[in-house]
Amino acid sequence: MSSTIVTKILERIGQPELVRVLSQELSGTELNSLLLEIFNQQSMALKPPDLLNHYQLNRFAKPSDLPVMELKRMELDLLEIFEKHFFQPIELSPVTAFGSCSVVGPVDQKKVLTALRGTEVLADATNAIALHICDIKQRKAWIPDSPMDKIRFGAIQRHIRTQQINVKGFTPHFKIGCLVTAGYDSGSFMFEKESLAEHIATMRALYLDYYKVDDLRFRFLCRRAGYPESQELARQVKSHVLQQQPDVLISIIDQPEKEMVYYKGIQYKVDIQIKGKVYEIGDGGFVDWTQLLLQNRKERMLITGIGFDMMYRILNGQI
Repeated sequence: MSSTIVTKILERIGQPELVRVLSQELSGTELNSLLLEIFNQQSMALKPPDLLNHYQLNRFAKPSDLPVMELKRMELDLLEIFEKHFFQPIELSPVTAFGSCSVVGPVDQKKVLTALRGTEVLADATNAIALHICDIKQRKAWIPDSPMDKIRFGAIQRHIRTQQINVKGFTPHFKIGCLVTAGYDSGSFMFEKESLAEHIATMRALYLDYYKVDDLRFRFLCRRAGYPESQELARQVKSHVLQQQPDVLISIIDQPEKEMVYYKGIQYKVDIQIKGKVYEIGDGGFVDWTQLLLQNRKERMLITGIGFDMMYRILNGQI
């Protein structure tokens, strides 16, 4: 067992096999019923002063420190930009299905705030949107007119992540803007070229036209996972983008310092410059989640995540 804390707890209560028994010998419904009863009994023992103390000690429970009305106006502006670029705005549930991040991506479940009734608190809206898209496809609620058709969603969603990061401006819960495009492999990297060009066009409308940053650049990091020819993919995508948007600034990093398997073929970074300082404000790339969920190798998906709260902090000198 990886956690020494858990090992010590099991040794103290004399139940070294408890985790194995609960995780392997109980169904999900049985485990959920058991945990519901445990938490019910614990809540009955709480007194009001205890509740207040728990709130004061719980870093996940505090409200955001940013001004609500300003952020709401900015959120509506961004959603309108997304919609203008054909990304349908979607309001997600604050929870998603248990395992949404860890099952299809190399994400440790311990970084996610796991809940009961088969759920977890939303830690990545793109994973939740991927599930929604796969459900739509499987139910035949979306029938493409041609192999080139795509589904596009955009969201601005509050996220909670459990890992502590010592970065100025980082808080346990924060809003992120997300774009997701799903479709099919139609040959010649057409999905990859068109979808990434659309995401970049949206980023340009957002940061150059709306936020009016001093400079905007994109970095393509070649990721061998899923695309052995990732360098050729990056070159073709860049060429396609420049044909449509000749003044886009794109660099290709053939051999990133750190390899990763989260993204397939291309991971791309969004860098902005404000008053001489450069910020990495966005991250995205191709993922194989729809392939895994629908068991279809022809499926394709591109995701982008951008700092929403972070952008407000940058503009207001908080970062």
